[in-house]
Amino acid sequence: MARILVVDDDPAIREMVALTLEKSGLVAVRASGVRAARAALASSAIDLVVCDIYMPGENGLDLLAEVRHARPDLPVILMTARGTIETATLASRIGAFDYLAKPFDLGALLDRVRAALAPAGAPGVAVEAGPASMIVGSHPAIVEVYKAVARVAPLAIPVLVLGETGTGKELVARALHRFGAHPDGPFVPVNCGAIPDTLLESELFGHVRGAFTDARRDRRGALALADGGTVFLDEVGDVSPAFQVKLLRFLQDGVVRPVGADTGEVVHARVVAATHREPRLLVAAGAFREDLYYRHAGYEIRLPPLRERLSDLPLLVDHFSRQAAAELGIADPGPAGREVLAALAAHPWRGNVRELEQAVRRALIDSRGLADATVMRRVLAELSPPDSHESSAPSPTTGLLEDAERKHILAVLAATAGNRSAAARILGIERKTLSRKLKRFGIEVESDQADGRDEP
Repeated sequence: MARILVVDDDPAIREMVALTLEKSGLVAVRASGVRAARAALASSAIDLVVCDIYMPGENGLDLLAEVRHARPDLPVILMTARGTIETATLASRIGAFDYLAKPFDLGALLDRVRAALAPAGAPGVAVEAGPASMIVGSHPAIVEVYKAVARVAPLAIPVLVLGETGTGKELVARALHRFGAHPDGPFVPVNCGAIPDTLLESELFGHVRGAFTDARRDRRGALALADGGTVFLDEVGDVSPAFQVKLLRFLQDGVVRPVGADTGEVVHARVVAATHREPRLLVAAGAFREDLYYRHAGYEIRLPPLRERLSDLPLLVDHFSRQAAAELGIADPGPAGREVLAALAAHPWRGNVRELEQAVRRALIDSRGLADATVMRRVLAELSPPDSHESSAPSPTTGLLEDAERKHILAVLAATAGNRSAAARILGIERKTLSRKLKRFGIEVESDQADGRDEP
């Protein structure tokens, strides 16, 4: 019978996890910290360690590093209520089997425990602690982003980051660079959607003197400047079909040919692209080349919108508050009041995390604190753009994309025999999001039988 060492300084969580394991026919050994865990590992046979990260004194990463050195075959699952992309990446590099954000579903914990007990773990290497967090949150959806970055950052493949405007796509790109194979190389961001097509080629590929009017000297483009590092192509879904051909050629051969030049140079730069649009729908509508999509999408990372991870609001508000206070030269105002958090939770967050950052900054400037819900509501009203959905007619492209999206959803539902949970996983969206889309498109599906749930 497998013996699981449960390490957590919180007795309630430690007991909950231990009892769940015991009810499943496993043996749970309890430890309140790293010192007690060492004693348990030395005195009894342990098959798996389930350990919290942040505990008084030594933390779970310290124990993980010791276990990987002494017993590389012993799998370790880490738990944390304060997930960051740094700890997730460190856990992956040291050799953690998995990384779970609290609160987690106990069924999901049991699934990971069973998976960890089946195969032998792979040895890892110890690394030093990382800098202050780039991305904040402990919601399961954002923790999946952390783990995806940890998996793909060391690999020399292009990555496509998907998510609504303001969700933090550039932060993910910077994390991929920081934890990649060449973190000391340059990181060169380019907002493709903000540059006219006539200037984009020169911006990315550079130009030689005399190539066009006002080209008075040679100029290296962003791709050449990113040699030995990472180039981040933001809003790549907005580039024209004509320019997509030139971008595809670079992704195929790695050669940068400046505008007006007879020859080019080979550039070794990792390409991270991002878009707030759904690329598969753009491909279906004929607005984006399919071969370019597959070149970009060596690996996809999808960022959740803020409205789907509202449990992260206290962490995000605290992070932006401390950050803004330091920049403004004012005292740290401390945690946000309960009424302020309630006002924030009721907001639609069309601008996502970026909008939240600006709201916190404005509230600090106006009131030097985050205790006045009236101030926060006024700030949110001032920052929110007027709702112009009724006054603006949809563009022809919008109609094409919606039709393509409806067809794509129907095809996935057909492939999953109407199982909406499975369809949502394939589509990369939450089940409730799929429900809203089905209602919008007038698609009727019988109750899920495969997963035993009806639509709420």
